[in-house]
Amino acid sequence: MHFLLFYDYVPGFVDERERYRAEHLELAWQAHERGELLLGGAFADTADGAALWFAGDGPEVAERFAVADPYVKYGLVSRWWVRPWATVVGAQAADPRYPSR
Repeated sequence: MHFLLFYDYVPGFVDERERYRAEHLELAWQAHERGELLLGGAFADTADGAALWFAGDGPEVAERFAVADPYVKYGLVSRWWVRPWATVVGAQAADPRYPSR
């Protein structure tokens, strides 16, 4: 199953993140290497939040990441939440559905 982890960043996030960025990226790449974090990044038009795509048996995989993330631990994330994502189209879809032909 897939899960999306969403972050809302505090004002001034871009100015503050540099001191925690290496630790955040290390955590993210470790999760990716374990096959948990498939894709992630900050929103590009305004760096006011981020979305991270996780695979796992339950939302705990994304929740564990958020709790351990230095951006969360050091107050750069004002709010985070996880939503189940029912992926049905694409090479990595958890439950591929094809049209009847």
